[in-house]
Amino acid sequence: MSDTSLTSVRFENHVAIVTLSNPPANAISESMIAELDEVFKELGDNPEAKVILLQGEGKFFAAGADIKEFTEMTHANEFRETAREGQRVFRMIETLSKPVIAVIHGAALGGGLELAMACHMRLVTSSAKLGLPELNLGLIPGFAGTQRLPRIVGHAKALQMTLTSDPISGEEAVAFGLANQLVSEDDPLGEAMSIAGKMAAKPAKNLAAVLELIHEAERDSLERGQEKEAVLFGDLAETKNAAEGIRAFLEKRPPKFEDR
Repeated sequence: MSDTSLTSVRFENHVAIVTLSNPPANAISESMIAELDEVFKELGDNPEAKVILLQGEGKFFAAGADIKEFTEMTHANEFRETAREGQRVFRMIETLSKPVIAVIHGAALGGGLELAMACHMRLVTSSAKLGLPELNLGLIPGFAGTQRLPRIVGHAKALQMTLTSDPISGEEAVAFGLANQLVSEDDPLGEAMSIAGKMAAKPAKNLAAVLELIHEAERDSLERGQEKEAVLFGDLAETKNAAEGIRAFLEKRPPKFEDR
């Protein structure tokens, strides 16, 4: 993987840990989006990475878009293309065939929350702040925030969060379904690694199948989704990993899966 100035990647037991490094607030700049595009495409093709954790360096996950860049744009089409590029990259992350988990501390605001919402799961510290404050700047969310937020928290709460620009806490995010669970203030990554490790112990093809099927459930009818589930169930049931998993269950021991 090529060296980057705004992101870094390290591996631990088939978990890739991606860190946003754009101090002081890890702003989601055009350069950051370009690097995320490169990093996630490479991780998608890297068999060493079965699960991906995304965290921010320093005090924040990501406290918004790079507002200074907006002052350099003079035409609506420039803003439109910036939005479309961010939307494209975030959608690529969302449809990756490997679980992507955002580990949020400090703040995930504006573009930072839009990036987190593109991840498959979100883990938060209780004191974290999550929100879409773009209306305070005379703008609106541009990286699909208005599309993902209501799908996650519901119509009414999404309107409240965007129209008031008020952030919610990590505890509130869990209560409203914006985050999966709380992690400790002292070691959020450590707790996230424990969760990611449970996923990384599963066969990669099975992880990908579940992600694909749950995406299918969001856009297709029950009839089409369950037929696709039956097909993939059959495909995976005849693999060596299925035979090993069933045998291990009967023998009351942990399974030893292989990814080949």
